[in-house]
Amino acid sequence: MNWIYLLDLFGTGIFAISGVITAIEKKFDLVGALIIGFITAIGGGSVRDVMIGRFPVGWLNDRNYIFAILVGYLVSYLFYNSVRKFKISMFLFDTIGIGLFTILGIQVAQNYGLRIEVCIFMGIISATFGGVIRDVLTNEIPLIFRKEIYATACFAGGITYFIMLQFSSIENLNIISSMLVVIVIRYLAIKNKWTLNFSSE
Repeated sequence: MNWIYLLDLFGTGIFAISGVITAIEKKFDLVGALIIGFITAIGGGSVRDVMIGRFPVGWLNDRNYIFAILVGYLVSYLFYNSVRKFKISMFLFDTIGIGLFTILGIQVAQNYGLRIEVCIFMGIISATFGGVIRDVLTNEIPLIFRKEIYATACFAGGITYFIMLQFSSIENLNIISSMLVVIVIRYLAIKNKWTLNFSSE
């Protein structure tokens, strides 16, 4: 069990918490909140797998992902007030999650022999589409479609990953460097209120 796998499970749990917290705030019942948490955590990877013809989708072969989601679900309810207070920590964990899922999504697509641009697109889908589905089901405008820099950070991380592959054969270094690009861009964008809104208003 390597650190990437453990971080993947951790990210899955964090995404589940994000979904469940949203569901609680929208007054969903216990089952509804579980469904939203589940979809948030595995939605992106499932969409990616269906698009590239990877069956069964990844999480179906590993019950640890279900356990991670259930842990996130329980944490959301048992420590709801505490979780809500640590918005900065949740932002950091979420950003680490999208950075990791971007690269893991790219690697899955690479294993299917897809072109670089398609691999990057699959990485973005892996990182963001769970949140897109969550927002649609909870009647919110998906974050990826707002002016906030989100998917762009994933795109930059994906580009960095392929650049790193040209200069380094150390896989962990390539992954960490690419994740850091996503994290730094997201952090700076939020801190400095950067957007991609070109409206003149």
